Amino acid sequence: MKAFMDKEFMLQSPTAQHLYHAYAEDMPICDYHCHIPPREIYENRRFDNIAQVWLGGRNPDGSYFGDHYKWRVMRSNGVPEEYITGDKPDRERFQKFAEALPMAIGNPMYHWTNLELHTFFGYDGVLNGDTAEEVWNLCNDKLQHDPKLTVRGLIEQSNVAFIGTTDDPIDSLEWHKKIKEDPTIKFTVAPSFRPDKALNINKPGFAEYMGKLAAAVGKEKLACINCVTSALTDRIEFFAEMGCRASDHGLDYIPYREATKEEVNAIYQKVMAGETCTLEEAEKYQTYILIHLGKQYHRLGIAMQIHYNCLRGVNRKMNSLLGPDTGYDMINTATCGGEIAALLSALNDTDECPKTIIYSLNPGDDAQIGTILGCFQNSEVPGKIQHGSAWWFNDHKIGMEEQMSRLASLGLLGNFVGMLTDSRSFLSYTRHDYFRRILCNLIGQWVEDGEYPNDEKALEKIVKGICFDNAKRYFNL
Repeated sequence: MKAFMDKEFMLQSPTAQHLYHAYAEDMPICDYHCHIPPREIYENRRFDNIAQVWLGGRNPDGSYFGDHYKWRVMRSNGVPEEYITGDKPDRERFQKFAEALPMAIGNPMYHWTNLELHTFFGYDGVLNGDTAEEVWNLCNDKLQHDPKLTVRGLIEQSNVAFIGTTDDPIDSLEWHKKIKEDPTIKFTVAPSFRPDKALNINKPGFAEYMGKLAAAVGKEKLACINCVTSALTDRIEFFAEMGCRASDHGLDYIPYREATKEEVNAIYQKVMAGETCTLEEAEKYQTYILIHLGKQYHRLGIAMQIHYNCLRGVNRKMNSLLGPDTGYDMINTATCGGEIAALLSALNDTDECPKTIIYSLNPGDDAQIGTILGCFQNSEVPGKIQHGSAWWFNDHKIGMEEQMSRLASLGLLGNFVGMLTDSRSFLSYTRHDYFRRILCNLIGQWVEDGEYPNDEKALEKIVKGICFDNAKRYFNL
């Protein structure tokens, strides 16, 4: 029997162990998509206790922040909501999480949590209800006094070279500017352009948001569709000046419905006048804007990330109480592979297709995505069109193995840009280590089984590439 989470954790063969320790373990991290706040990096925040880091709380505006992976574990163990997003004392909230965690056998949360305790706090036990007190005291003492456990300390000791945050087009990027001008910050933090609110013409708050976008470019209003595309271009260029390497689109599904500029302008005017548009009209507007944005991304060397197939806020009661991103989302089954291909093809018609990373929350889409990639690759950069890393509900051993196996079967795994945290926690960098162990175990097994030669030079290039080098090249770091 193997020891729990020893140095060969998840490395099931001598080849896997060699690949990990020789080539993967010490590579820098490119965390090109996450949701951590840049202000906390600049201010070098120090957390009061481990519950703050893991379970979060309320923002000043009343919205919630925290790790909804952990919240779902607690809810699934019957923990009352007052201990999850409520106002119970942090020590009691932590206890409830610790008591729920042992039930998460087979869940990546069990591994992630104990990896974080081992890596950042030097704790070699396991967290449960009985050990909660000693873990609480150990973590809190280190969080309050250890210079390595400030926000910057966590990033530096994790060997993070690049962080891509997620930012709204109307954001001033003031904290990115301060980070950029601070010579004591040795890693790179760059904004990522997330224009979902400018695309969601059929969702509440669209007109109000467009007013804010107008203000961000110094206008009273955006009177027409040309004004909208001009404003978005201005903001993309500003983001590019601030080091932006990627955009991100979190859409329910990817639409593609062609329309003339005149049609789209009429749809926009209609909605801004307070009327409701049809689904078909919304898709025409969204397609028009996506094509415009894609061309700007290509011009500026910005990669386009597309996330889709999430059904959000499905528990209406709790969603109305807590708002979005609080753990009430699920995998959807929208079929839009043809529309994704049509969008890329429209951009390709004028040689303006940007580098693109495609993520579906539904693992059933993996093979379809794998076949889309090969239709639009070119010589701009190896792996120009990417199958994004196993995302959200697929961010576990099975999901990662399946995503990489599909990519290997239908494309070139060796050019994969690898892992990202997609996280709101500064302790989540251990997820890169988790991914690297799974990667080396998968490749190691293929070598052990005689499916790939034991070619040291080739294996080194592949493993180092997927861990860091490919992303470094892809995002022009």
